Amino acid sequence: MPYADSDGTSIYYERHGSGPAILFVHGSGGHHAAWWQQVAALRDEFTVVTVDLRGFGKSDSSMPEFDGQDFPGDVVAVLEAEQLSDVMVVGQSIGSVAALRGALQRPDRVSAAVLGHSLGGISHPELTELAAADRAEAVKLPVIDRLLTKRFQQERADLTFLFQQMGTFNVAKMADLRNLDTDGPSLDDIRDSGVKVAFLAGEKDAVLSVKTVTRAHELLPGSHLEIVPGAPHSMYWETPAQYNAAVAHLRRTLTAPKESA
Repeated sequence: MPYADSDGTSIYYERHGSGPAILFVHGSGGHHAAWWQQVAALRDEFTVVTVDLRGFGKSDSSMPEFDGQDFPGDVVAVLEAEQLSDVMVVGQSIGSVAALRGALQRPDRVSAAVLGHSLGGISHPELTELAAADRAEAVKLPVIDRLLTKRFQQERADLTFLFQQMGTFNVAKMADLRNLDTDGPSLDDIRDSGVKVAFLAGEKDAVLSVKTVTRAHELLPGSHLEIVPGAPHSMYWETPAQYNAAVAHLRRTLTAPKESA
């Protein structure tokens, strides 16, 4: 079982398949195993890397407290341990913040960042206001209703139960990730890095609206926007076929190897 060293902290990760690399970064209720439907579907064409941020899954959880500002370094540690290049990092929800920051730290290794159901912690007053308004509406719903549609909960009680169980393997909680948004990158920071950015969102996301994500795309020149019809916040879990197709499409087109001069 491979571990990467992130400033003395052991970070668990897994590598599957071969081909162009995709590194998945989980959200507040996930860990490496949450990507089971992605690994199985994508490993025949791509190198698929999954990681446990500190405090999650099999990574070191022994520290008395967790600081979300350390999470991007965990992503970078895995990139370094595997000597990956031309990677597309894919974040889920708040994991997108760690994914984007890790990408901006090592643009020599990361060519693209896909922000799944997230603005990636981008520092911009209009986007901050829009996201806050979306959150104010989301907190009116039970947590499970923010993440999965009611229809899925009713029709797939088994997968809904498993989804809820995923988070019980983690020591770190949502509160430990919130300060990731502090001192986030500006639109200029992202542009100057050369890292390509794609916003991946679900039409039925109850946490972050399509309107807000679309505005972020408009404000970030050169960014890409993928809106999946009928998909909720946890698209990767509830509608994996559509999610996997979107990720594969982005990997094939967004970070195609540059032609040699």
